[in-house]
Amino acid sequence: MPWKEICALELKKEMITDWLTRKYSVTELSDCYGVSRKTIYKWVDRYHEKGMVGLEELAREPYYHPNATPIELVEEILAMKRQKMKWGPRKIIAKLRAGDPDKKWPADSTGNNILKRHGLVQPHKRRHRTPPYTTPFLDCNQSNAVWSADYKGHFKMGDRITCYPLTISDNYSRYLIGCWGLSRPNFEQTKPYFELAFRNHGLPTAIRTDNGQPFASRGLGGLSRLSVWLIRLGIIPERIEPGCPEQNGRHERMHRTLKAATAKPPEMNLEKQQQAFNLFIEEYNNERPHEALEQKTPTFVYRPSLRIYPEKLSKVEYDDGEVTRYVAPNGCIKWHGSLVFISEVLSGNHIALKQVDNHLWKIRFSFHSLGLLDEKQRRVTP
Repeated sequence: MPWKEICALELKKEMITDWLTRKYSVTELSDCYGVSRKTIYKWVDRYHEKGMVGLEELAREPYYHPNATPIELVEEILAMKRQKMKWGPRKIIAKLRAGDPDKKWPADSTGNNILKRHGLVQPHKRRHRTPPYTTPFLDCNQSNAVWSADYKGHFKMGDRITCYPLTISDNYSRYLIGCWGLSRPNFEQTKPYFELAFRNHGLPTAIRTDNGQPFASRGLGGLSRLSVWLIRLGIIPERIEPGCPEQNGRHERMHRTLKAATAKPPEMNLEKQQQAFNLFIEEYNNERPHEALEQKTPTFVYRPSLRIYPEKLSKVEYDDGEVTRYVAPNGCIKWHGSLVFISEVLSGNHIALKQVDNHLWKIRFSFHSLGLLDEKQRRVTP
């Protein structure tokens, strides 16, 4: 049989009932219920004043708030907010203070609390960012050292369907390897065009992208399905810092030329838009001299890679001194009898762990560093 739960109010009622029987003194009730005699007298007095209702807990909020914002100022703040719904509390208070500087307007934080109490402040959504890329970028000192890739400047065509241009270029020669108009910037549509580029031009050492899908994710090491595939091909997936497109400046400059030539105005449908992209690639690579190339064309400078695209991926190899673990379909590895989550995009692959401290293990996938495993807490941190 379960224990019966008794709240404080029930105990008070039970004590009053015992006191009304006249069988117990105040001292005996004090010993029995574990409270002071003063407290019992207080409850008895409340019972005489209001009956059993008087035994309920009273509100602890003070009757008077000496620092409370006057109600007329609160009403002005709310009225201004309703006029300017997109303004935050700082702008609201600043506007009111400028309009009537003689009034004692509350602090910005107090204004925020006032708006929040009246349901006029929407909480900020927590933004989950991709882990930063900390490895130095490779030098673009020869063809295929670094390629750049991006989905840039999506736009609606004449049929009102959105076109997402996937572009890949060689950073050294400025050679535009490809531009394809796709309907979705996802892994399924992106991978076949990377395969086409690899078959036609070989493999680069690194590919530099931004932090968006399908190039990166918010998971461990910033890995996505696409970057895991690139690593298995021996390609370094470099990522620029968020909000720093200048780190991919050569590719960004090409995009401006591409957009002006092919999307202003856009074509009627995807087939005609792709024809426009193809004509641009032909002119950009073979006819248009480039200042940074001493007025040579990209085709004159570019040479295909000697690294051939393998149709079958080889197994990732690790050093003898490292511990390897298989990443299950749920993204976890087994570690000393427990499951530790790593990343779902690595499912089906093996990772390596190397001890660097008493309880810390460095984790990597192939050549790509992922983070540290604290085996005490069974926790992985970037």
